[in-house]
Amino acid sequence: MNVAATAQARDLEVGGYAWRERGDGELVVLLHGLGGSRVAWDTQLTALGSKWRTAAWDMPGYGEAAPLPDEPLTFRALADAAAGWVSALGAEHAHVVGISMGGMVAQYLAAWHPDRVRSLTLLSSSAKFAMDGTTANSWRAARLAPLDAGWEPVEFAERVLRNIAGPNITDGAYESQRAAMARVTGGALRRSIDCLVTHDATALLPTMTAPTLVMVGELDQETPLPYSQYLVDHLPNARLAVVPGAGHLLNAEAPEQVNRLLAEHFTAVEAQ
Repeated sequence: MNVAATAQARDLEVGGYAWRERGDGELVVLLHGLGGSRVAWDTQLTALGSKWRTAAWDMPGYGEAAPLPDEPLTFRALADAAAGWVSALGAEHAHVVGISMGGMVAQYLAAWHPDRVRSLTLLSSSAKFAMDGTTANSWRAARLAPLDAGWEPVEFAERVLRNIAGPNITDGAYESQRAAMARVTGGALRRSIDCLVTHDATALLPTMTAPTLVMVGELDQETPLPYSQYLVDHLPNARLAVVPGAGHLLNAEAPEQVNRLLAEHFTAVEAQ
């Protein structure tokens, strides 16, 4: 086990998994998005770590985490890895929180490993890729273009993040997300892009019975409100929260509101 202490949390690497955690108690796991990594969740680690054991992973192949052997990368493999990580953390189950692509992974985890999910929270996510009719080839080509030109994610992070954030993002919040994306390699991002376009959990939604909070920013243009409304309408035990003034980088743009909603959700589930 490799453990590095930080001012706010501990960075750990065990069995190919890599994560940052803080606190004790019931387990909360945080799954980042396509261009994220464990440092994208630092405001949640600080706030939630005062009551819960809160852990944010590097998705396999990201940051310090070992890549999965599967080629191409699949949501089945990512969901299995997430379930294995909960076990590696020594827990039977966890409050599972995922944003954007992390919310997609969280859906498959809830469908295929329901015993690992005490509650589910989906931020800035969707039930399937391209609900607006975008073609996989065009979406994929646009996001692979800088990689095909030889750039690494750190070199185009600012353009990507500014395009998906809402207008009220603070400099500090932006910098936290830029630092998260800077830890992603071009190869890892390419594999995840190829995986993301395969996302379609619509047939699985009725099987996801964990108490679910669906959260979306009012100004999110990547996964707009109708995407979240679809999730709520098709999940058996879900409710919706719309965060005013926020875009796609919801947890960074509106940390106080997000942290409050998360804490209320976990507390309500534990009280049942």
